[in-house]
Amino acid sequence: METKPPAGPLAGLKVVELGQLIAGPFAAKTLADFGADVVKIEPPGAGDPLRNWRMLKDGTSVWWQVQSRNKRSVALDLRQPDAQDIVRKLAAEADVLIENFRPGAMEGWGLDPQQLVEANPRLVVLRISGYGQTGPYRDRPGFGVVGEAMGGLRHLTAEPGRVPVRVGVSIGDTLAALHGVIGILMALHERQRSGRGQVIDVALYEAVFNCMESLLPEYSAFGAVRGPGGSALPGIAPSNAYLCSDGGYALIAGNGDSIFKRLMATIARDDLGNDPALADNAGRVKRVAEIDAAIGAWTKTRTVDEVLRALDAAAVPAGRIYTVADIAADPHYAARGMLHEVRLADGEALTVPGIVPKLSRTPGAHQRNAPRLGQDTDAVMRELGISEEQVAALKSRGVIKGEA
Repeated sequence: METKPPAGPLAGLKVVELGQLIAGPFAAKTLADFGADVVKIEPPGAGDPLRNWRMLKDGTSVWWQVQSRNKRSVALDLRQPDAQDIVRKLAAEADVLIENFRPGAMEGWGLDPQQLVEANPRLVVLRISGYGQTGPYRDRPGFGVVGEAMGGLRHLTAEPGRVPVRVGVSIGDTLAALHGVIGILMALHERQRSGRGQVIDVALYEAVFNCMESLLPEYSAFGAVRGPGGSALPGIAPSNAYLCSDGGYALIAGNGDSIFKRLMATIARDDLGNDPALADNAGRVKRVAEIDAAIGAWTKTRTVDEVLRALDAAAVPAGRIYTVADIAADPHYAARGMLHEVRLADGEALTVPGIVPKLSRTPGAHQRNAPRLGQDTDAVMRELGISEEQVAALKSRGVIKGEA
């Protein structure tokens, strides 16, 4: 007999998702993974554009199975007043509403979040946009890549003197989504005291900027403009990627004082490990080129595996650069439940990322696959008390769409 996973910590939480693509839906996915009932509103026809992004299987992006698992899909044309009325009914019963349209879009549909909160004083609304709901740039279109650039990240992701490159994933959107989830959880905690909801304003560029560590105070105090460091971590030594004899790279972080001594002993450079001038990070930064050359000379005579075995034995943090093939074959990923297999409608298996973070008593769970467009429209309409006759009329006018 199959045992159902325990109810997640957010079981009973009702969430309405009005966003599309990445930031808003990622925030909602995180809540859904931990038990929230997420009703995703999609436009009839194509639905969320993410359904068709990157590599498709049976006409649907495999990314969709990650971004929209555990959600229910309702197809509504938000341009129509009757659909807007349905959203207001959903918001009246919801705990959380998430949207990531350009500022002003919700107001243009008669769905001003402030008014939704007035109608349901316990409602928490998350708004994610490129530049936030206020300020001179609020009306500009802003995708994650723009937020990464304005937030200061893109300037740092390059080899010195070469064109800045992107991280390779939509990190700006994801950072904004995670900041949004933090805001939601804080607002829900505060609601326990006040009984009142509120509106959360997350800007993509601010979410990125919040992760920029000492970038601004260094400029404020010293006029220093940090530049790209390539594979190194500027101002922290040694921490870099070192070429090995098999053509791979070993990432070595020997920047702790005692770790540095162990690293130097391992590579037979006790002259550096015992040098008083290199006993702390400030001294090592001044001679980082010399230290990197010594480490690099050692790694070039060994394979990545040989380097990692030696450094692991010396308790020096080090690792290889993983491809997704490495991830899929790694026993630690498997042991931690991070390679989760689901069955698609045709019975084929698909491996998707597991759930993070891991709670000991009320963990998250994969309860259902990502929905087909409009799969849950009829069920949600019944929950709202809308009769079958009304549903049929709404469908005939293109206001809603059920599963084909």
